[in-house]
Amino acid sequence: MIDPAVAKLQALVRIPTVSNRDPDLIDVAAFDEFVAELARQFPLLHESLELTRVDTHGLLFHWAGDSAERSVVLMAHLDVVPVEEDAPWQHPPFGAEIHDGSIWGRGTLDDKGELVAICVAVEALLEQGFTPAQDVWLSFGCNEEVSGTSAVLAVEELTRRGVRPWFVIDEGGAIAAEAFPGVAVPVGVVGVTEKGVTSLELRVDGRGGHASTPAKNGPTVRLAKALARLDKHPMSASVPDPTIELFRRMAPHAPKALRPLMANATRLRPVLTRALIAAGPEPAAMTRTTFAITTLSGSPALNVIASTAKAGVNIRIMVGDTVTGVLEHVRRTINDDQVQVTVVEENEPSPISPIDDDAFALIESTIAEVFPDAIPAPYVMMAATDSRFFTEICSRVYRFAPFRMTKAQRESIHSYDEHLGVDAFVDGVRWYQLLIERIPR
Repeated sequence: MIDPAVAKLQALVRIPTVSNRDPDLIDVAAFDEFVAELARQFPLLHESLELTRVDTHGLLFHWAGDSAERSVVLMAHLDVVPVEEDAPWQHPPFGAEIHDGSIWGRGTLDDKGELVAICVAVEALLEQGFTPAQDVWLSFGCNEEVSGTSAVLAVEELTRRGVRPWFVIDEGGAIAAEAFPGVAVPVGVVGVTEKGVTSLELRVDGRGGHASTPAKNGPTVRLAKALARLDKHPMSASVPDPTIELFRRMAPHAPKALRPLMANATRLRPVLTRALIAAGPEPAAMTRTTFAITTLSGSPALNVIASTAKAGVNIRIMVGDTVTGVLEHVRRTINDDQVQVTVVEENEPSPISPIDDDAFALIESTIAEVFPDAIPAPYVMMAATDSRFFTEICSRVYRFAPFRMTKAQRESIHSYDEHLGVDAFVDGVRWYQLLIERIPR
């Protein structure tokens, strides 16, 4: 028999709430259906909590507690990324089928699993007649995957109401197996900051013409040289404080040869930085601002020289760097006035939330209770979340999904074969319920 909570997640995963930057390409009916289905699946939550609609389909629930002095915000988002037609999914991406003890489908990990787990936990507590010690807000965005405005508008609504949360929890880390080579135990990584996301367009214009008479250093060649220079000259690297603490906590569980380096990471920061860079692109991304050349366009035909060549560059700005500093680095490195640099979007890295106070301690202790084999630890999140907007009204913004995830599962996010273990989902529900119960007065 399927657990009723799992059935609720299945019902919502089956609704293809796919985001798109072009509003005309969004299936509005799917989002309408999701909001209606959420109300059907969680009637007590909708009856008991005040709901404010935000943006087109964003939802902001208010659960009044015994006090509003130190309110808590639990976040998730209901939109998902598209499914590539040729991606080799083992099971239908919107089928929400259960196979091998897991629910398979787009959004199970990112981020409907969290959204439903929060709602199941809240409704279970409501059925018990429970009232939280502090106000609890549920902020569910509808366009996180396209950097939309629902989270911004939610922050504006909370500001209008004078709400300054004690802490905020959004998607982010997880109970991560195979988190670091040689560390056998899972690590409960809690994002205490996230890289800033900035995107640039590089463009070179020229005369173009017939491919039979090419001129030297045309637009495509000039652009290629600029991209090669940018790829060859990365920004300086260093390991930020949250990463130092992550390695310090993992040290007792690491291979003996690495323990001294990890345990003394503060003193050996330069050595650790070099080791991470040498370990491959994923560890290297923990040390510096990264530049990814993602889109390219040029000539419309093989026998035509492009009159305009363009490239998109997606930049993840490390804590300690700034948008201004990144732009200076890009222009200095390219060193070509013919290459136009246009900022498409810009976001600074998020402030670092504290790990030495009672808010983080509550998160840690709840991880220890539900996942006793895991090491709770802070880390720098590489991807962007809606929670970055909440740093305007809260100094304690954390990013953590209370689900066990293998390396393969983490790689399936925004890819194919996304799936969440049934037992992992149930544990996640328990984690949220315990967290709410333990919010202090």
